[in-house]
Amino acid sequence: MKASEPPRRPRLVATDLDGTLVRSDRSVSDRTRAAVAAVQRAGSVFVMVTARPPRWLHDLADLVGDHGIAIVANGAILYDVGRQTAIRTRLIDPAVLQEVATAIRSEIPEVEFAIERSNRYGQEPRYVNHWPQPENTLIAELEVLLAEPAAKLLVRHPDWHSDDLLARISVVVGERVTASHSGGTSLVEISATGVSKAAMLADFAAELDIPAADTIAFGDSLNDLPMLAWAGTSYAVENAHSDVLAVADRVCPSNDEDGVAAVLEELFDL
Repeated sequence: MKASEPPRRPRLVATDLDGTLVRSDRSVSDRTRAAVAAVQRAGSVFVMVTARPPRWLHDLADLVGDHGIAIVANGAILYDVGRQTAIRTRLIDPAVLQEVATAIRSEIPEVEFAIERSNRYGQEPRYVNHWPQPENTLIAELEVLLAEPAAKLLVRHPDWHSDDLLARISVVVGERVTASHSGGTSLVEISATGVSKAAMLADFAAELDIPAADTIAFGDSLNDLPMLAWAGTSYAVENAHSDVLAVADRVCPSNDEDGVAAVLEELFDL
């Protein structure tokens, strides 16, 4: 963990969701909701920055505040939660999708692929889901699945840990795309080159004329590392990946102990 000066009250609060703000039972506590509302009443901006696809934000619409915006799909989509509309997208080109997926499968034949588009989820027939399928799921062979641009290419292995799968895939794909993971079981998430939570957050902050120095960010997994590096002050929840704990400025209580809320209560005198 890096040493840092005590943080001042931030103008922008950015936080990951699963494993960070959201508890292990997938709930958001009343304490956390109250802290987020108080931050917004104080005039600061609160924004969710998540690997989740757009459809998984609608139940949390009350958290986004007056601006109504969330950063989703690991930074590939700037999303208006209230209007359920993508404002800005940074997608992977179909030719790149095909090239990268072919290379990965050639190296690791057991993997299964799925994709997230701005408004639709798709998967190979043999892809094993760890969540309920949306009603309009596209189930198709790989060539059809990757025929249109995608926000994320999901790569799942039946046995490997996400860290091991990411290490192998990173060697295969090189700089053609950005590979990371958000703690999902045996899952790696691939975005277009240059796409990250940090990149879209920096654009969002610039539009509000808020510098990184006036931003705090919370995270728990490898896909949060660029965002934590960009923010003026970074927090890892206690349950975070060891790589995140090693570089964050500060460590707060775990997601199940409402760590984000605890920090906000202190910073905003709640």
